[in-house]
Amino acid sequence: MTVDRFWEVVDQGRARAVDPSDAEEVAERTRQALISLSAAEVAKLNQPLHDVMAASYRVDLWGAAYQLNGGCSDDGFEYFRGWLLTQGREIFERVVADPDALADLPAVRKAVEEEMDLECEDMFGVVADAYHALTGTYDLPAAEGRYPELGRFWDFDDDDEFRRRLPRLAGLLEE
Repeated sequence: MTVDRFWEVVDQGRARAVDPSDAEEVAERTRQALISLSAAEVAKLNQPLHDVMAASYRVDLWGAAYQLNGGCSDDGFEYFRGWLLTQGREIFERVVADPDALADLPAVRKAVEEEMDLECEDMFGVVADAYHALTGTYDLPAAEGRYPELGRFWDFDDDDEFRRRLPRLAGLLEE
């Protein structure tokens, strides 16, 4: 299975959601799309999910998540990236390439206005949960490869550094 196939299943989940901006609903609809596949097919999607999550394992994206969510632990960063998955491939890839693009997303603007965290733990574990629903076990084949090195962290609480690195997002949060 490929990353393209993984995104096809996410697109199915988004298309079936009554409200595609509801990350939890998209995660549930994606899980339902996955359990319509065979257990072997679902197991093969564990590697593409890992690859997509590894591509988004970036310190600048973590800094954006930290600012948006008022803090961001290791798990919180995983769940933020789970939320980002629910936005679909085009947005996911655009934001991974340029985390400052988060400022342009209506869902982010709404979350800032309503002081909501952007997280979706269920989407982060959607393949494992679907596999469990099909087999009764979470014993998926291990994904190969490690997450990349994050590089140097910067002080996510330093407002001047945040403005320098992610100016549009900083501007949104200052409104």
